[in-house]
Amino acid sequence: MTQARPAATASAPLLERERELGAVVAAVEALCADEAASGGVLVVRGEAGLGKTALLSEARRIAEARGCKVWTARGAETLRSVPFHVVRQLLQPALVSLTEDEARQYLDDWYDIAGPALGIAEPGGSHADPQAVCDGMVEAVRRLATAEWPLVLLIDDAHWADQETLHWLADFAERLEDLAVLVIVARRPGDVGGASAGHLDRITAVGRPVGTLSRLTPDAAADLTRARLGRRADDAFCREVWAVTNGNPYEAVELLAKVKESGIEPVEAEAAELRELNRAARGGGLVARLEELGIDATRFAWAAAILGTGISVDLAAQLATMQRRDALRCAELLRSARILTSPDASDGSAADGDLEFMHPLIATDVYNSIPPGMCTAMHGIAAQIVTDSGRGAAAASRHLLQVHPDDDQEVVAQLRDAAREHLAVGAPDAARRCLERALKEPPHPRAHAQVLYELGCATLLTAPATTIGHLRAALSMSGLDENTRVDAVCRLSQALMHNDQLEDAVRTVEDEAARQEPGPARMRLQAVQYMWEGIHAGQSSSPGRSERLARLARGCTGRDNSERALLILRGFDAMTHGENAEEVVELCDRALVNGRLAPGLGWTDTEWGIEPLMMLASSYAYTDRLDRAESLFNEALRAYEGAGWSGGHLSLAHAYLGLGHRRRGRLREAEKSLRESLRHAERVGRGLPLYWSATCNLVDTLLARGHVDEAWAVSVQYGFGPPYPSTIVLPDPHSVRGRLLLAVGRTKDAINELEAAEKEASVRGHHNPVMVPWAVDLAGALATEDPSRAAGLVADLRRRAERFGTDTAIGESLRCAASLETGRRAVELARQAVAYLEASPCQYEHAAARVEYGIAARSVSELKRGLALARSCGADGLAEQALTALKAENGQG
Repeated sequence: MTQARPAATASAPLLERERELGAVVAAVEALCADEAASGGVLVVRGEAGLGKTALLSEARRIAEARGCKVWTARGAETLRSVPFHVVRQLLQPALVSLTEDEARQYLDDWYDIAGPALGIAEPGGSHADPQAVCDGMVEAVRRLATAEWPLVLLIDDAHWADQETLHWLADFAERLEDLAVLVIVARRPGDVGGASAGHLDRITAVGRPVGTLSRLTPDAAADLTRARLGRRADDAFCREVWAVTNGNPYEAVELLAKVKESGIEPVEAEAAELRELNRAARGGGLVARLEELGIDATRFAWAAAILGTGISVDLAAQLATMQRRDALRCAELLRSARILTSPDASDGSAADGDLEFMHPLIATDVYNSIPPGMCTAMHGIAAQIVTDSGRGAAAASRHLLQVHPDDDQEVVAQLRDAAREHLAVGAPDAARRCLERALKEPPHPRAHAQVLYELGCATLLTAPATTIGHLRAALSMSGLDENTRVDAVCRLSQALMHNDQLEDAVRTVEDEAARQEPGPARMRLQAVQYMWEGIHAGQSSSPGRSERLARLARGCTGRDNSERALLILRGFDAMTHGENAEEVVELCDRALVNGRLAPGLGWTDTEWGIEPLMMLASSYAYTDRLDRAESLFNEALRAYEGAGWSGGHLSLAHAYLGLGHRRRGRLREAEKSLRESLRHAERVGRGLPLYWSATCNLVDTLLARGHVDEAWAVSVQYGFGPPYPSTIVLPDPHSVRGRLLLAVGRTKDAINELEAAEKEASVRGHHNPVMVPWAVDLAGALATEDPSRAAGLVADLRRRAERFGTDTAIGESLRCAASLETGRRAVELARQAVAYLEASPCQYEHAAARVEYGIAARSVSELKRGLALARSCGADGLAEQALTALKAENGQG
């Protein structure tokens, strides 16, 4: 509600705050002692009026006395809908001193991502990823802070901060271990809900609680009274001050100011006047005090409350519809009445306004005193003033949100423009509010469906369930052109998929495709249908489906993106079914343009989404074309980092890059990428397919490295076990879980898990032995108790591997066969495995085959080669196995 800085607020002496001040002093001293010290967060809690602002004011004085740079900001009750409002306040002192070139130099790659949210760069045309914007602001503050040590950030009334600032602050607070910055946050208990409450909880969790401020005791109230009125204040009068204000420091200060102004003697005989004076300081009393100042002063105060921030005399005069000379007179009256004050401009952060409220409680009371009809009308005028001043639709939107619906199509247009601006800076929640308000106007029937469609697009990444309702409503109306309708159907299916409603997603696009005439639109819908069917882990094998997809793709030459998508889907389908790998690669290659992704089918293009490209790269990864797969995975990572896309997209990019490293045999690099993927996935939320991709691949990689205990710990920490997600995860989680159980000695459980993998693969027709490698481990687990079944599994594995035809698949089947044999037969099979895997790009499997061949043949040279390969891969367990075998051979020699 107000922009008041802590230093600008008249406050009580900090009575009975020794413990809190001690914590502040200790934190500031620790910050100043060593530039390499870790940062920290102090959290001050207290009800309204108990002295949070006064404590922050004293913290500022203490910090500045020790030579600290101090940046301050405050949340505002009526500005919670303004995204990035508080973080912009906080950084204003640093940002206003930078030229554009200096800002670009400081922020580097983050300039175009975080700059628009911070108000120092123009937004781009596309939607900004909220998590990337948040990451960019974290990095911006980190970089600015390194030049400002020792730096203290003070954030007052954090319970009223906008959601986007709280998101940034929570992420920033969790990354202070290597940054010498002290953050002090003041907040009320409760008083916030939704996502903001979660962010505040995170901030509180990493902070050191300074304590919950208590009310003044009678003795402290007496000390305060005598400090303000002199020693002549008697005990009875002091006691009544405490009783009337209930020990609230803010109310006590305001009451004593009134006592001083009225000339009342601070003695028992006059104590009865205190209750009436106290009523005049708040609520209805404040309204009466305003009325005493006259209608012009009241209207000016209302205008200031409506503006809330950047309160200049000129803007308030326009809103109050008065001449500037009258506005200046009113401003002076309100200053004298301790309602308004001049902001503290010592740090340059208050340059956007001439006035602010004396205290946020006064600002709230003034705003609440405006008659509802007048309040609505003034917000409407404020919206026009802000628009005319050139600040843009987004700046005006907070006022438009308060205007009563009136079938005004200009308001609808402004709110839609504001939503686009909010999306461009990474504030989808603010965009959602604008579009929801636009629907209440309501839009003209011709535009209604379009607004619903835009609302669905705005909520797609943050609220799939809500998106489903909006898009279904849009599709039930007329008003969408044909291309937009098809796009809405595709986005609806995507939301259904993210909401774990894959069968509905398939049915939605299938029904719409049936309504379309043959052509590009129908082909796009069919491609999306096959895509969802292809990644649905619960989808039974359907020879008819694969045949239809093959027939549809057979006529595709890759002339447009619908055909290219169908070629990718057919290639992925063929890969999962274990069809000939050369044919799979030929299909995938036809989907490219000169060996590259086609325009409109890139990693950041929204029409098709990420799924077809992940299918394309995976098809290459499992057909031994790892150079092409890795090129695509690296391109995805560069594209998302360059575009500022974070969260789920970046998590998947790191997960699949980790998969590429794992397939290549670069296990250390794989582990690093997968842990980074999990870090991003944790911020998006557990249980999503991207979370499983990171966890499954990390467990698989740790097992390959021989880090069994660590793999088990990861599986426990991240819940890697049944039930599995409804979408396909690569590699198959049943198979990886079975291998893990074997590694920790739970053979019976492992056999059950691997048999479940066998059954599911059979139902879905997934016969690629590399992608779903259950047979290798199940054959080994059954070798002793059921050798005939194990032999049958190996024979079937070899047939499937030879059908697929890659060196890796055939080599792995030979390794498995060798493990079940003895004597010369085992040696020969192991030698053949080495020959195939030496030609494979999968170096870990090659290393394992070398070691196994060396052990079977008792060959020191093969063991040494296997040891060198294992070490280069980072396969510590395999290297230890080779070293042990070498020592045994050397000992015998």
